[in-house]
Amino acid sequence: MESYKNRRFPARLGFALRGFAHAMRSEASLRVQALTGVAALLALLLLRPAAVWWALVLLASAAVVAAELFNTAIEHLADVLHPQQSPGVRVVKDCAAAGVLVAVLGALGVGAAFAVHLLCAARSPPG
Repeated sequence: MESYKNRRFPARLGFALRGFAHAMRSEASLRVQALTGVAALLALLLLRPAAVWWALVLLASAAVVAAELFNTAIEHLADVLHPQQSPGVRVVKDCAAAGVLVAVLGALGVGAAFAVHLLCAARSPPG
């Protein structure tokens, strides 16, 4: 097995992109979440909100994708190390999935706050 430590940046970037590509191919939920992130980006481009909303929406979207990637890595590692059914492995996988859920709920909170902001801005008189 080749060593991943102390490699130059281009090599480490290649490892990360390879992992991302593998996860995109193998995980339907990651594809859905990535597509949702793209939709959020398109909404930002269309609505042109203040910079703080760009930051909040993009950070929330990135957190969801990152959580899903960690979940995928944990599930694959658990399957390799312990391929048979195990109550302990189930707890690990459930906790990793819960991490994704927490990230998604946080992103939904940001989306709801953004929607309320837009509605309030639309109802307030100009000036």
